[in-house]
Parts: sequence; C-alpha cells; structure tokens
Amino acid sequence: MLDAVLRADGGRITAALAACFRDLDLAEEALAEACARAVSAWADAPPANPAGWLYRVATRVALDSLRRSAVRHAAALPEPEPEPTVEELMTAAPLIPDERLRLIFVCCHPAIHPEARAALTLRLVCGLSAQEIARAFLIAEPALLQRLTRAKRKIADAGVPFEVPGPDHWSERLDAVLSTLEVAYAHAHADSAGTGRHAGYAEEMLRITAALAAMLPTEPEVQALTATVRFAEARRPARVDADGMMVPLAQQDPSLWDTMLIAQGRRYLAGVLTRSLGARSLQALIHAEWCARRSLAEPAPWPAILTLYDALLACRDDPITRLNRAVALAETRGPAVALEEVDALSHAGLADYLPYHALRADLLARLGLADAARRAYDAALALAPADAERRWLLRARSKYVD
Repeated sequence: MLDAVLRADGGRITAALAACFRDLDLAEEALAEACARAVSAWADAPPANPAGWLYRVATRVALDSLRRSAVRHAAALPEPEPEPTVEELMTAAPLIPDERLRLIFVCCHPAIHPEARAALTLRLVCGLSAQEIARAFLIAEPALLQRLTRAKRKIADAGVPFEVPGPDHWSERLDAVLSTLEVAYAHAHADSAGTGRHAGYAEEMLRITAALAAMLPTEPEVQALTATVRFAEARRPARVDADGMMVPLAQQDPSLWDTMLIAQGRRYLAGVLTRSLGARSLQALIHAEWCARRSLAEPAPWPAILTLYDALLACRDDPITRLNRAVALAETRGPAVALEEVDALSHAGLADYLPYHALRADLLARLGLADAARRAYDAALALAPADAERRWLLRARSKYVD
C-alpha cells in the first residue's frame, strides 16, 4: 500500500513540504522518515487518508529537525493543521486544472538551470529514480546527481518560491514542462505490456496533455505532444502478443489499434500543420504516418519515416533521434548502412540505453555476424528490460546460440 501511495501522491507531498519549508533536501528526508514510520504504524490498520498521514508526519519530522538545528523561523514555518490532506494543502489554480501539471509548472522555475529543470521535476513530482533520469538524458548518474544538488542549492539560496505561476510566466517554463512530460511518458511507453513501475503515467499523460492543450491551444509543440501521446497509446493493444511478448511496430496489426485515440491525435495535429514544424511536431508526424496504416498487408511507411527523421535531425540532432533514424535507414538502404550510423554513436552515452543494444544486435544478426549479435543481445538483456521486451530479446538471441 505504501508503494502505491508514494507513486500516486509522493510528488505532491514532497512539493507541498518544499513549498512550506523552502528546502528540497529537508522535504525529501522528512518524507523518507515518515515512510519509515508508516511501515510499522500501518501494519495493523492503514489510515483513512494515507497521503494526509504522510504529510502530517513528515511536517512534524521537518519541524523537529529544524528545532534541533535552531534555525526555525516562526513566521515561515507555521504549525500544521490537524489531519491535513495533500489536496487541501496544494491549493487548486483554476487556470491549470490538473494537479500534477500544476506541480510540474511550479518546479520548472526559470531560476533553475535549464538542464536541471526537467530532471528535478522528474525526480520530485514524477518519482523517477536518479538512474532512470540519467539514462533518459544520456548522462552518468553522478553527473545527474550533481545537477540535482546544484538545483536544490539554487532554490535554497535564491529563495525560489514554490507557487503556481500565472499565464504570463508559462512560456518561460514551457519547454522544461514539455521535456518532463516526454520523459515521464517515455517511461510508461517503454514497457509494452504496461506492467512497469511507471505504467500509470500512460493514462495520466493522456489527461495531462489534454489539459495543457486546452490551456495553450495556439502552441504547436503542445498540440503536437498531445497528438503524439494519443497516437502512441492507440497502438498499445497490439504491442504484446498472446504469449506476452513484445511485437515490434512494423509487425503490429493495425486493426487492433484504438481508432478513437488516433482520431483525437489527428485533430490535435491538424492545427500544427499550418505552422512552422518544430521537433515535437515532426515526431507527431512520424507517429501519424504509422497510424495511417490500415493493415499488415500495406507496406510499412519506411521511406516517409526516413524523410521525417531527416527533417527532425535539422532541429533536434541528438543520439536518440539518430538511433531511431537508423531503424528506418536499415529498412530503406540496408542493415550495413544503418550499422555504420549506429556504431558512430558508440561514444554518445548510450551504453545503458536498451534500444541501442537491441537495434545493434538486430543489424548484426541481419548481416550474418552471429557472435557479435549474440554479444549485443546479451548487453541488452543485462539492462534488465521489462518482461515483454525480455521475451522478444531472448527469442531473437536464441537464433544465435550454438
């Protein structure tokens, strides 16, 4: 039960504590202590309001810590109300209707370095581990921890207020907000079967992106991301076969896709097409190309996908974009050309990135390089993929076992 409460409310509780005490480290430490106490306190009878219980106990832990340090300031540290709930503490802001989206806007403060905003928000609000965030941004975990530490210090030293910004301040936070939503959704989408620790973000991102699109109807990148989430979620029913194994996109049966979500995605994308296309708009178009496929009898749209990735490189040239482009490159120009592109990324921080090893293994296998393919599959499996992906990798690897 405690794990479920933390997944659903941990970010909100931490943010509420940070808003009260203006100290992220203290907020996280206090919540950790409250969780430790909950293990024994909830053993016989869990409270009616677990999130409120955790907040109340964490607040008292934080106050006790400050008293012991003799730095408590009475005006800044009010005594908590009896049995408060997180919903009561995080006052609703009518202009930002979704609670988690409000917290994301709060945490993407412009005073925090741009490289740290999304990382801090993913840690604080979405509950991703430092390792997960580091992998998402293709940096070493110690470097990520340094960024988080500097961001927390900046918040403490500058007295950054944890408050919901008004519309005049949305634009300066928007890119970090969108980056946060992209990474959070990627963690839900990475597990084909939807059974991972962050699987709940998939449904939540449908709601959050809809709220954001309603808030900012003229922002093309917002509309594009909202469309992308719908196109991707529409394909979920076909992403796993009857045995629980992952089905690659080109092999998915389009008749199983959710046509209602695809239609929604197209409506969000329609307004984007009349404007200059940014990175997220091009990504949405890539998803739209796939979702235009009606059956497996139709050829996969690899030439169009490659053209869109070429355009995407012009505005977002990063290792992940190049890796995804290599998939289309293999299907249009052959695995040898694609492998050359993939191997050029060997020093791009992809050592802990599962798709890099999986794609490289597939290309090596298609070129008949069995020993190298086997080693690449082993490298992918060593990264502990989700069960559906693990089954697919094991089946692919089994073709090359002596």
